[in-house]
Amino acid sequence: MLVLLCLTANHRNASLDILERLSIGAPQATRALVDDELFVAGAVVLATCNRFEAYLDIEEPLTGADVVAVESVVDAMATASDIPVDHLRASLEVHHGSDAVAHLFAVTSGLESIVVGEDEISGQVRRALDAAREEGTTSGELESLFQKATHTSRGVRNRIGLRGKHRSLVRLALEMASTRVADWSQANVLVVGTGKYAAVTVDAVRARGAINIGVFSPSGRASAFAARYALAPREDFAEAAALADIVITCTTDAVVHANAFVPGRRVLVIDLGLPRNVDPEVGQVDGVDLLDLETIRLHAPLEQFRAHDDARAIVGDAANEFTADRLAGPAITALRQEVLGVLDTEIARAGKRGASEEVESALRHFAGVLLHSPSVRIRELAVEGRLEEVRMALQVLHGRTVEEPDVDDAVWHHAG
Repeated sequence: MLVLLCLTANHRNASLDILERLSIGAPQATRALVDDELFVAGAVVLATCNRFEAYLDIEEPLTGADVVAVESVVDAMATASDIPVDHLRASLEVHHGSDAVAHLFAVTSGLESIVVGEDEISGQVRRALDAAREEGTTSGELESLFQKATHTSRGVRNRIGLRGKHRSLVRLALEMASTRVADWSQANVLVVGTGKYAAVTVDAVRARGAINIGVFSPSGRASAFAARYALAPREDFAEAAALADIVITCTTDAVVHANAFVPGRRVLVIDLGLPRNVDPEVGQVDGVDLLDLETIRLHAPLEQFRAHDDARAIVGDAANEFTADRLAGPAITALRQEVLGVLDTEIARAGKRGASEEVESALRHFAGVLLHSPSVRIRELAVEGRLEEVRMALQVLHGRTVEEPDVDDAVWHHAG
């Protein structure tokens, strides 16, 4: 039996300081748990500028293993992130089974973000799964879950018209900054960073009308990034900052200190990095306005689009279908075992009578066609909450007993 757990610290329940510390230390701790804990079968870690989440595939060899797993993960993340364990425990929410499924689907669709419906989160979820694959920490069950989450997020955007609406944390930050920028076309903008988020930032700044955009890379990749996006590469940060009207940081390997700015010269600094890219003391420099994630999230609107309720309904339906599909798994497996067992017997018998490979192929095709409709119907009945009828039918018609799993755990029960 496998159980899904999600431990989440996000902009609603955790301070930026805790999120920052988790983003640095907790991923390695979570990977170590997969290697060291006998009952942690897989893990995917999602770390963004406003959330840290660990999705764990827990193999439950004993009653209460999920409770043990939660405590193990909290202790490991607290130690790795230098956070008092009581403080971390108070900043985490734990979702089990079907609740964890619904939560991931909502997160991937942008419904749990600071900017509801943001564009970037679905890509961040995909990259979290890719990273888990590279680290060797994912599992077949988590693969299915995250792929379904990505599919659901596309459905939300397509069905309620979110595509092309440009919802993102970057754009919210620029919207807030626009009250301090008289004319974006006249502003000298410096982007610090060359990753995916930097590319999104460049697009968003250009959409505001900015023309004079330079890029600085702490890792020395400014020239290649500048050539790709038609920007001006900057090799020296201090020189570039001295000329900039707006500095936007969105990288993982830089910390900008107060001595980088000339007191009295007006400059707007937007820090989109986590861990933070800008020392908070920068905001104390005369003439410097600092807009960081803490400020952005405090001023973010609670709802960003009228279709929020419709999006929640789509996500809820998708989560219910995923859960029902997992619940239907044992019944479908039992039916397949019955039919395929008979099939193998008949193929062996036909082979003894000299039947050709074409006969075997035809019989297997026939069995597949025969199984398709009842398998689909079992999933439909699972969605309707009528699996007891399926179990009774299998018992009466085929003599197959399918145990009724616990609802919370069954969402993660192996389907065969």
